[in-house]
Amino acid sequence: MDEALLRSLTPSVIGILVRRGADFAAAEDAVQDALVEAVRVWPDDPPRDPKGWLVTVAWRKFLDAARADTSRRHREVLVESEPVPGPAEMADDTLQLYFLCAHPSLTPASAVALTLRAVGGLTTRQIAQAYLVPEATMAQRISRAKRTVSSVGFNRPGDVATVLRVLYLVFNEGYGGDVDLAAEAIRLTRHLVALTDEPEVAGLLALMLLHHARRESRTGPGGRLVPLAEQDRSRWDTGLITEGVTILQAALARDRLGEYQAQGAIAALHADAPSTSETDWVQIVEWYDELLLLTDSPVARLNRAVAVGEADGPRAGLAALAEVDPDLPRYTAVTAYLQERAGDLEHAAELYAEASRAATSVPERDHLTREAARVRQLLRP
Repeated sequence: MDEALLRSLTPSVIGILVRRGADFAAAEDAVQDALVEAVRVWPDDPPRDPKGWLVTVAWRKFLDAARADTSRRHREVLVESEPVPGPAEMADDTLQLYFLCAHPSLTPASAVALTLRAVGGLTTRQIAQAYLVPEATMAQRISRAKRTVSSVGFNRPGDVATVLRVLYLVFNEGYGGDVDLAAEAIRLTRHLVALTDEPEVAGLLALMLLHHARRESRTGPGGRLVPLAEQDRSRWDTGLITEGVTILQAALARDRLGEYQAQGAIAALHADAPSTSETDWVQIVEWYDELLLLTDSPVARLNRAVAVGEADGPRAGLAALAEVDPDLPRYTAVTAYLQERAGDLEHAAELYAEASRAATSVPERDHLTREAARVRQLLRP
């Protein structure tokens, strides 16, 4: 059984059913039932046209459900409209399905879950395991999302920017259970690149690849967090870096700069440097300036302060930090780092300890606790 093939066919089959008149929730349920049937039947009797087989079976599943829930007249109309089995329709509605799953009326969490289910072809159990929540909780989230988008017109123009935000949220969740969400986000974004001609889509793919290239070096034994300056760069995936840089350069050459291309340029400069000290921090600051013109993101402003501290010295970094909201996550940790580099070790130790108490994850808390202890050790005679 080719699970990858089933997952790749899922979005286009759902799209065909929706275009035929099924509402989104019913179409998605019917396709999931057809996938279960495929797992049962295909090993002994593989179809010549897998997509056509799935469309035919899913449409019949949809009709069966409709017959149980609608009036006799409506049932007759649906039965009369059943297409003759044959080759699957060639139109690809996958792009519209991306837009539908990332509809602005959904919360980010619901949009992510629905995208993984309908476009990614993952099961509810897999998604629940990846997000470390009970399967029943995830099933309710997906059901609510399906009901919300069922009334949305399938042919309405979609917002690529919203789709990209959802895919980036998936990527940033990392991995858990038996599903690697970062790899899944890259797969879905590759698919989206093939469906669109938007440089920002390519920019997001490049950004994901450049970040993913450093994944193996980000943690040590026991899940210990390893900051960028201490990472073993020989463990970075040069193949992914080369691919990411190539994709990014092609996107930038189109002269339609967007936030993901700017972030990708920053990631590329980090990936290109042999060490932290040899990084082109001046150019990174310039790219953060471009990013702030595009988004005015508080997180970008915080990261820019770090880059300024590396390019122009810790005092300049602290001055840049004065423009950042102190309530922002990581603000205290960044301040501690810049204060340490400026020579105020006592204040830095206090700030590292304060940041550790506010950390949102165990690896981050442990890392900041170790930093506080390390700086206090430097203060001893």
